[in-house]
Amino acid sequence: MMAVEVFESDAKGNRLSFVLKGANPATANSLRRSVLQDVPTMAIEDVEFRKNSSILYDEIIAHRLGLVPLTTDLQGYSIPEKCKCKGQGCASCQAKLTLKAEGPATVYSSDLKSKDPEIKPVFPGMPIVKLLKGQKLELEATAVLGTGKQH
Repeated sequence: MMAVEVFESDAKGNRLSFVLKGANPATANSLRRSVLQDVPTMAIEDVEFRKNSSILYDEIIAHRLGLVPLTTDLQGYSIPEKCKCKGQGCASCQAKLTLKAEGPATVYSSDLKSKDPEIKPVFPGMPIVKLLKGQKLELEATAVLGTGKQH
């Protein structure tokens, strides 16, 4: 018989740790996949590059930024399809992040700055790109609330 034992939860309700007992690997994997696909999270979807003289193409940096997990404010943002703007983009369904860096340096996820203090990288030490002397990276990214299926 399967049992779930919750042993840790944060005050905001954004994090939950549990132990799944008596479940076969297929059931545990199904639960894991469901959580990844159905839980709403903020993710970077669009990136506008103002300057990129690094060795990496814009597309590669944009892809890396899309993989950076962001903290999610479920009360402050709505899913674009359910927003009053009907998904056209507004402050209720999008968050803007900026990044400005100059080499020599390694650009980390912590270099992403948001106007909303609730939206920031979950793991600040994720490397994005290394810049050599004279190289610059300047961009604006748009994060939207969605599920794993949508992102």
